[in-house]
Amino acid sequence: MSWRDFFYFSKGERNALILLLCLISIAGIILFFTKTPSQNPLSATPATSPQTQQHTAISSSDSQTDAIPSDASPVSPRQTVTLPASPNQPSIRRETTYERVNRLTSSQPSYPVIEKFEAGTIVELNSADTTILKKVPGIGSAFANRIVNFRTSLGGYYTVQQLAEVYGIDEERYAALAPWFAVDDSFIRKLPVNSLPQDSLSRHPYINFRQARAIVQLRTQKKQLSGWENFALLDEFTEQDKSRILPYLSFE
Repeated sequence: MSWRDFFYFSKGERNALILLLCLISIAGIILFFTKTPSQNPLSATPATSPQTQQHTAISSSDSQTDAIPSDASPVSPRQTVTLPASPNQPSIRRETTYERVNRLTSSQPSYPVIEKFEAGTIVELNSADTTILKKVPGIGSAFANRIVNFRTSLGGYYTVQQLAEVYGIDEERYAALAPWFAVDDSFIRKLPVNSLPQDSLSRHPYINFRQARAIVQLRTQKKQLSGWENFALLDEFTEQDKSRILPYLSFE
């Protein structure tokens, strides 16, 4: 039926039809507004007002307060409550400052105290190791290692005065250390100048590169070096070099 057919009804039929449509519309409006919020799809979830939240919080607090025994003492906000430990769990006790300091101190490595020699003790410089050297007053681990390392590079000390050449030993320290030592030059390892190559000769603290080369060249010319007198005509060596180097040379 189209809308044109409406005009073919009689007047009474048209009025009845209009009344029926009005009743249907009114019934739909009444049903729309009488639905509950959960049934109405257009209604939003009502927000909780601050007053409602406060009331809920107070109710929760009141319920917790009711759970506290009547004989319990009130607890201030800054007071710490210590709960009793259960039978199966031991109580935890905080470490005191005194105990912590003792624990940290005891965990640090302890170094043995080295006893020093009595006055008048004489130490042989070419055979003493670092343990013996550290017993001499004024010598610690650093100087003991330097003395041994310099002795190794030299091949041994031929005089106590060579201690003054050790790094860090100045005149004042040398004057304090010298009375404690004596030297046995039989411990010196000598350099075989007739067979030792140039690079090995130049490693000695008292022989530089030019001097090592001059020794090898002279050895090549003479085939065999017999003594220091062979170096007399060489410009690379002085009388001071003779006193320093000669104790370490072997012409065999």
